[in-house]
Formats: sequence, C-alpha cells, structure tokens
Amino acid sequence: MRDLKRFNPKAKITTLVVAGILSSASSFTYAQEESQSATSLLLEEVVVTARKREESIMDVPIAVSAFNSDQLEILKVRDIQSLSVGLPNVAFDDIGTTRGVANFSIRGLGINSSIPSIDPTVGTFIDGVYLGTNAGVVFDVFDLDSIEVLRGPQGTLFGRNVTGGAVLLNSKAPGEEFEGKIKASIEGGGEDTNQYLMGSFGGPISDTLAAKISFYSNQDDGYFLNQFSGEAFGKQDTVSVRPMIVWTPSDSVSVTAIYDYFDSEGDGPASQNHVSGSETSNGVANFDRDSLDFSIDNDGFLTTKSDFFRTTTEIEVGNGTITNVFGYRDLEQTGSLDVDATPLDLFNSLTALDAEQISNELRYSGEISDKLQLTTGVYYFKNELKYNENRRLLGLVAPPGIFGLTQDGGGEYDVKTLGVFATLDYSMSDRTTLNFGLRYTDEEKSANIASLIRNLNAPCSVVAGNCPFDFQDEESWSNLSPKIGFTHDMGDTSLVYGHWTRGFRSGGYNLRNTAIDTVNFGPGPFDEETVENLELGYKTTFANGGRLTAAVFYNQIDDMQREINLADPISGVVQVIRNTADATITGIEVDVLMPLSDNLLLNASMGYIDPEYDSVRFDLNGDGAVNGADLNLDLPRAANLTYAVGLTLDTAIGAWGTATSRLSYAFRDESAYTDNNLGFINEQGILDFGIDFRSENGRWDFGLYGKNLTDEVKHGGDTQLPSLLGPIPLGGTFSPLAKGRIYGAEVTFNF
Repeated sequence: MRDLKRFNPKAKITTLVVAGILSSASSFTYAQEESQSATSLLLEEVVVTARKREESIMDVPIAVSAFNSDQLEILKVRDIQSLSVGLPNVAFDDIGTTRGVANFSIRGLGINSSIPSIDPTVGTFIDGVYLGTNAGVVFDVFDLDSIEVLRGPQGTLFGRNVTGGAVLLNSKAPGEEFEGKIKASIEGGGEDTNQYLMGSFGGPISDTLAAKISFYSNQDDGYFLNQFSGEAFGKQDTVSVRPMIVWTPSDSVSVTAIYDYFDSEGDGPASQNHVSGSETSNGVANFDRDSLDFSIDNDGFLTTKSDFFRTTTEIEVGNGTITNVFGYRDLEQTGSLDVDATPLDLFNSLTALDAEQISNELRYSGEISDKLQLTTGVYYFKNELKYNENRRLLGLVAPPGIFGLTQDGGGEYDVKTLGVFATLDYSMSDRTTLNFGLRYTDEEKSANIASLIRNLNAPCSVVAGNCPFDFQDEESWSNLSPKIGFTHDMGDTSLVYGHWTRGFRSGGYNLRNTAIDTVNFGPGPFDEETVENLELGYKTTFANGGRLTAAVFYNQIDDMQREINLADPISGVVQVIRNTADATITGIEVDVLMPLSDNLLLNASMGYIDPEYDSVRFDLNGDGAVNGADLNLDLPRAANLTYAVGLTLDTAIGAWGTATSRLSYAFRDESAYTDNNLGFINEQGILDFGIDFRSENGRWDFGLYGKNLTDEVKHGGDTQLPSLLGPIPLGGTFSPLAKGRIYGAEVTFNF
C-alpha cells in the first residue's frame, strides 16, 4: 500500500488560495446581490448547448435533463454519480473495479467494463471535448456552469460512440465583476470522516481579459471497515486546480483557455464476496449482499494524475459564429485490487494505464436565411494508450511474496477519427421546422496485444515496453449518421417534436485478452454496433412557471457489442468482447417540475423501458447452445423502471434570511449485470434530505444534509468467480461496494 501521508492536497490548496487572494486583493470587491429563493432558482429554464448553439431547454427538440450552476448547488451535486438514481432511464455508475471508470447507461444501452479500449455507449464531453476513455471520468466535479444529459443517440453532432446519449459538463467562466466563493464540508456515516474544501475567485483583469482559478480538495479518511484489518478503508486524497482565462479582443472575438490539473491517491475497491448467481460461495468470506461487510487482505491502491487543456475560440461572422474547440488530455493511472475479495492471497490484479488524446473541432453555426439555420463542421480525434495488467494468483500456496501463478499482458492502442457533419433546420412556417442532419465518420484503430495467458510466470510490462506482443492488427470503419425530424410549436408555451436517427459505436479490440482459445475468444477485432432510434416528444410550460417534458422512443440495436464475463479456473475471470445479438428497446420518459405554492416546489420523473433480444449469435448463458434460453435473458444494465419525486420548501426566517428544505426519493429497478444474468445490480431506493440556511444578502450559507438515508447497498459490478481457482476453492463474487448512508454539514462564504 502506498504511503498516503506524503500526499497533502490541503497544503497545496491553501498555498494557492492565499497567493491568489493576496495577488488580487487590491481589486477584489464583495458581491452584494439580492438573494433568490431556491424554488425560483430551480424553476429557471436552463440554457443548453445540445445542438451546438445556446437554446432554452424547453425549445430544443431533444430529450435532455439539465441543471445550471445554482441548481447544482441547491441539489448538492458533487459528482456525476449524484445523478445516478433520479433521472429517467439513466444510470451513472462507477464500475468500482478501478475507481473513476464510468459504466454509464441510458435507455438500457450501457457497458460493463474497465478495459480502456472499450468505447462507451454514453459519451462524456467537458467544455466540448470528448473523453476518449472511460477511465478518470467519475470523479468529483466542481465550479460548473451546467450539466446536460442528452438521452438517445447523438451521433450527428457529437459523433462516435454516443449510441445511448451524451453528458455535457460546462465549466463556469469568470463574471463581469471580481467575485469569489469558498466552500467547506464534512461528511460522516461510515467509519471515518470525509472532508472537502473547494472554491473559486476571479473576474476582469482589463477591458479585454478576465481570469479565474478554481480549486478542489478532498480528504476521505475511509468510509468502510475492512474486517480483515479492523481499520477504516476507502481512504482517498484528491486535489484539483483549474485556471481559466477569457480574452475578448473585440465584440466579435473571444478565446477561452482552461487547464485542469488532477491528482488523486487512495485505497483500492471495497471488494465484497457474496453468494454467486450459480449458488457458489467462499468458505471464509461469504457476506450478505445487502450489507457493507467485506474482508480483504490486499487494501490495494489507485493513483490518478491528469493534465487536461482545452481552448474555445469564437468569431462572430455575419449572422453566425465560427467556433474552434481544441483539447489535449494526458492521463496516468496505476492501481492494485483484491479480486478474490477474501482475506486469502488468491487473486490480485495490478494495472497501469497511460492515455494521451488530442482533438479539434471547427464548426460554423448561423442563419443562412430567414428560414434556414445551419450548423456544420469537421472533427479530428486521436487517442493513444498503453494498458498493462499483472495478475498475481495462488499466493496462498507459495512462500510469502511469491505466487503460484502469474499472468502479464495488456496492449498498445491507437485510434484516429475524422468526422464531417452538418445539420439544417428549415422553417416551413412560423410554427413548423424540419430538422435534417448527417455525419460521415472515418475511423482507424490499431492494436498490439500481449495476451495474459501467453505470459505465464514471465513478468513483463506493456507500459515499460518489455512485454512480447502475440497479436497485432489494424482495422478501419466508415459510417454515416443521418437524422430526420420535425419541431412544431403548439403556441407560445408548448412544442412537439419527432425524429429518426442512427448512431454507431465503433468496432475495436480487447486489450485484456485472457482466453486460451484466441481463435473464438481472442482480442478481436469485433465489429461496430448500430442503433436506429425513433422518438416523439412533447414539452410545455404552465402559467405558474411549471414544466412538463415527455418522450416515447423505439431503439433497434444491431450487432450489439457486449463484454461477456466468464468465470475461469486458470485466469480467474475471462472477458470476451463480441457482437452478440440484435435487440429492441422501447420506452417512455416523463419529467415534471411544478410549483405547489409560492415557496413549495414539486419535481417528479418516471422512466420505463422494455428491452428484449430479437436474435442472439453467442452462447450467452454458457450451456453449450445458442437457443431460446439465450433469447429470454435480460439485457445487462437495463433497469425497467426508474422514478423520482422531490419537494423543495423555502421558509423565511424573519429579516435574517431563508431556510430551504429538500426531501427526495429516487428508485431504480434491479438489473442484470452479467450477460448470463448470474450477476445483478441491486434495486435502489435512495432517500435524501437536506436543509440550507442562506443569509439575506447572499453572503453565506450553512447546510445540513443526508444522502441514502435508508442505507441502500449498491455494487459497481457483480463479477462471478470460479468455484475453483487452480486447486484452491474460491467461489462467490467480486462485487465492489459504493458508500451507504452519508450525512454532512456544509458552509459556503461568497465574496
């Protein structure tokens, strides 16, 4: 285990904050603004960029949920996972195998993988820049202007690998006056406390230049109890700093440059072993899956460092805007985890990832005529990564520090993508608009892979460059993503829309090749996945400011890409990636935001999907035949029902200020985790409560809150382990735990 004491993010943050405040003290002025009620802030219509231009959420003909900066503050959204249960047909899960790896699912389209070469079904974009790997995505977010969640394929404007949807995170720019904010919070509920310190300050430096710096620090002393050591587990120290500069040399030109530095170090996953779907269990570590109990002899570790730079240049030309978005991200990650999830030294995994990406999008958006709106552009993306995995097996039967079996491998992976896109909105009348879109994508992928099964008891490292490659290949894919739709205004407050669109998820390779049979279960290539989407939606605003949005949809998925997790007596777990099936998913979504009085607000949502296989081409249940038994299985990560209901109440406290109380309950159905349905994700029923006290001048806030008050247990995954690992009994599961009940206090001071 690494020494966490040497890593002191609070010292770094304190230095940055003090230096920044002193350097700008001469021009810093306290913000004096009239405090708005939480209910009025939650009722504000969010401006979204779902169509690469700014529009009200109620005007955009897309199924989208969005929150601006004030709403994120009120709802205590500290990371994307905070929205995991509560949005219709949406699951923002961290797989838990390696913390921070996104396994997002929208409308039943998701993945189960920590393999970095597996493209997501839900794309994540930060300030317009696509993140090319799932690693390092599910970490805390701070100082955002907005979060937008786009449901359904977004392949026309957002390109590759967004068959399920897209998540847009937009950083908050400096204001027109110098202002600042510092927030501190402490959380309990587990074994030890979790402390946060974050803030931002900035504003204009000259008539043409503005700057801002945001900082974030988190010191988690361990929520869980490892029964093996009797000590708090889940320690994590994280620091992140984000300087931003906005230069506006003229009224028609603006350049925004943002740099994110991220450094995190902590324990590995809280690995629970419980009875598997095939009724096997471990004799020394068999825990109730509805508990947070676990016992592991290897605490593991995870270190993540990233440098992320992006710029956005906007030039107004006539009735339109030319925009260029450039992004560069370098990510380094190393980790260790206890896969057998027992106090026995049976199955440990060490991983390392180096990922470097660069992208650029140049586009134009504007009015060609009174009736025609055009958005068009070109996109380039390049991603290079090296992934290494070392499996250390059967240490129980060997002398200390020695293993009965080692497996080493991984691979090098290069991706190049070129896209050209255009959308046209043609106004047939004052009320009806036709929407057309088309994107052409050409993508090349190459892979050099060292199969773990080919490097037995021969330690090596792909990242260090000393692993022999037994598989080398390259492949290319070209495709078209069309969209045809309409938008019809039904008056000043309502619209109905409909569209047909197609999305693609690129083919690729499996860098974690552990199967002996490399012909049938080898590293690839597997082919692309396509999704045909039909959607009809309705949006309306009521006289009292309330809103309702609804959508029904039909998705036809062909050549579905799936990672099949198979228990294996030699490798422990084998992951095979294949185009396994065709499927159909139909569903409905409804969102309601309704003021019940001047100071009481109701928000409610419901999503329902009906997923089913149409045809299957892989033996999903492992019975030796492809037949009706495979066809009747449930699709993984496709919970049938999701719903949420919440109340927000503002109460005046004399002339002093306002108290805001929040109560919400969100539900998500149980869903399959493995394709053979032996592993599953628990049903979730999350009850949250909070109360915030805000001063009349808006200078400071103090809040108390509780999350997951009923202490629901959630696992990132439910990987099935073999009954025997070599000659040693194993059984049960590897099921990383998420935190249970949390309560906290938070104070915010606004300059």
